[in-house]
Amino acid sequence: MERAMHHDWMRLALAEAEQAPATRDVPVGAIVVDGSGRVVAARRNERELTGDPTAHAEVLALRTAAEATGDWRLTDCTLVVTLEPCVMCAGAIVSARVATVVFGAWDEKAGAAGSLYDVLRDRRLNHRVEVFGGVEAEASARLLLEFFDDPLRRPASP
Repeated sequence: MERAMHHDWMRLALAEAEQAPATRDVPVGAIVVDGSGRVVAARRNERELTGDPTAHAEVLALRTAAEATGDWRLTDCTLVVTLEPCVMCAGAIVSARVATVVFGAWDEKAGAAGSLYDVLRDRRLNHRVEVFGGVEAEASARLLLEFFDDPLRRPASP
């Protein structure tokens, strides 16, 4: 059942990502789905909004899911995110014991779920995650490309 739901869940993550540019944040959205298929968290990037360098959609979604479930161990959960997680987010995913990650666009510059690194499936770590990449990849990439092509939407460079 889960694999059949990946595209539906990704559309929810994309809807979350579409809200990020309003705060000049990079349009990345993430949801966490529990073992029964219920969405327990939906977040988007908030680095610009909060001034917090760790406010990636994945980290915020994991925090919200842990609060909603009452447990930091998200062992029966699936994280769905529009962009391949970075090293920081992959570390948080492994630490939270997330069972599955579904992501949209590949990130050849910073991805840690198979493109640049593969932290999520690294056998040297205490937990490995099942990974499904490239789900709704075109829609995810299009959001990012449109954002970075529009100088009025992206954050100012230092």
